[in-house]
Amino acid sequence: MRFSRLLSRDKERLPGVVGIARVERRPGDLLRRVSAGDIAILDQPDLDRRTAEALVAAEVVGVVNASPSISGRFPNLGPEVLLSAGITLVDGAGAAIMHRLRDGARIRLHEGGIFVGDREVGRGNEQDADSVADHMIEAKAGMAAQLEAFSANTIEFLRRERMLILDGIGVPDLTVAMEQRHVLVLAPGQGHAEEFKRLRRYVREYRPVLIGVERAADTLRALGYRPEVIVGDPADISTDTLKCGAEVVIPAHIDGHAPGLERIQDLGIGAVTFPAAGNPEDLALLLAESHRASLVVTVGFQATLHEFLDRGRSGSNPSTFLTRLRLGGKVVDGTALTTLQSSRTPVSAVLLLAVAALAATFIALVASGLGSSYFDVLADTGNAVFAYLKGLFT
Repeated sequence: MRFSRLLSRDKERLPGVVGIARVERRPGDLLRRVSAGDIAILDQPDLDRRTAEALVAAEVVGVVNASPSISGRFPNLGPEVLLSAGITLVDGAGAAIMHRLRDGARIRLHEGGIFVGDREVGRGNEQDADSVADHMIEAKAGMAAQLEAFSANTIEFLRRERMLILDGIGVPDLTVAMEQRHVLVLAPGQGHAEEFKRLRRYVREYRPVLIGVERAADTLRALGYRPEVIVGDPADISTDTLKCGAEVVIPAHIDGHAPGLERIQDLGIGAVTFPAAGNPEDLALLLAESHRASLVVTVGFQATLHEFLDRGRSGSNPSTFLTRLRLGGKVVDGTALTTLQSSRTPVSAVLLLAVAALAATFIALVASGLGSSYFDVLADTGNAVFAYLKGLFT
């Protein structure tokens, strides 16, 4: 007994990252099962940012990818997200690792090796900031080919979904009134909660319809707001949020299958399905546009070319590109709105300036002894200040 305890202590002192293995080939299934302290085992070439952000949110301590996380086709963003969060990434471990590791086993990662106890069962390349940077430089050469493939996929997507994109046919009806109202769509992108906090004044002044996409709906409730519409797979959303009274829209495959519909039925919550090939963020934008929103503010969406091409966000699926074209100038990025708000002159400063101007006028008039003409000049000054204030806020 004493010997086994000493052996256990020696194992605990072994170098590397230790956690419980969660083995799933499909990232979507894996993300539903991982939790804090786990090591995610998956097989996904070109690890996308969305999957990486979900793994960070789940607080995993390590990721083992059977495939190369950066294949060189284009500079995808997932590995950078993991490393920035301090998560160990072992890359290119080979397909056999999916069978060698038992789900729920306690494993250790160290310098590219994958260990069960003190026995090495697999090996890959442990990535760091320098190696990922080198891979990203090489991957930029693949951008041209990726853009060509994207163009071809866009034509094919428009052929299949032209009635939805061009005419809005197939968009489900909602009871939430959006016509001639502002709509804010919150997606679960990196830093989405912080970006939304910076828009609190906008939300307070304009009271937009709040649409939460997947786990961003939980973010809204955590920040003290109730989403009026929720779009996404219910498996990625907490029960309390699903029961908050929002209208739930579940993306469905073209064949009509809607993942997560069983959970909604078990909870006794009403929901509508949205059969389309687009991702949940794009479907939320189409909902707002089809229900005649006057302005659509996006928060937590991709903003750069690299993010746009990232497979998990849009990649080979061109729905994002065509959806943005359909909305045109009606869609505004939340970051830009924050910048515009911060550049506005504070109301308190304007009022102080107005009071100072009136006081200076009064003193000048008294000093010059204008007498009966004082009230006329004071009225003219007041009108000028009012016109200035009106022009500032309209």
